[in-house]
Amino acid sequence: MQQNLVTYSNPDANAAPGGHYSHGSVANGFVFVSGQLPITPAGEKLASASFEDQARQALANVEAVLRACGSGIEHLVQVRVYLDSVDNWAAFNAVYAQWAGPSRPSRAIVPTGALHYGLKVEVEAVAVVPA
Repeated sequence: MQQNLVTYSNPDANAAPGGHYSHGSVANGFVFVSGQLPITPAGEKLASASFEDQARQALANVEAVLRACGSGIEHLVQVRVYLDSVDNWAAFNAVYAQWAGPSRPSRAIVPTGALHYGLKVEVEAVAVVPA
């Protein structure tokens, strides 16, 4: 009988998922981080916060999932960002560069229009778990 090769993670540093999914899953040495919105660990949706504060919270949520799954920013492979408006691209890029530091994973930024709960940014990611 084959063991389950996938593990799921919902760290306490993140609000509970809003649907039938996990914040992170680990399979074959990769961490897959579900889209993270700017929602605090206590569940506060930061819709009235500045774009930069929303971006920082979404990225903090990504980092918390990575750490809970045994990885980190330095092990990112790919990041996908959804923005409510392309006008926020430069602001996101500045916050992201500070957060990511020397890491430069592949990245896509997708302007989408309105996001869930009136939020302005959502970030998903793929990383490796170091051996």
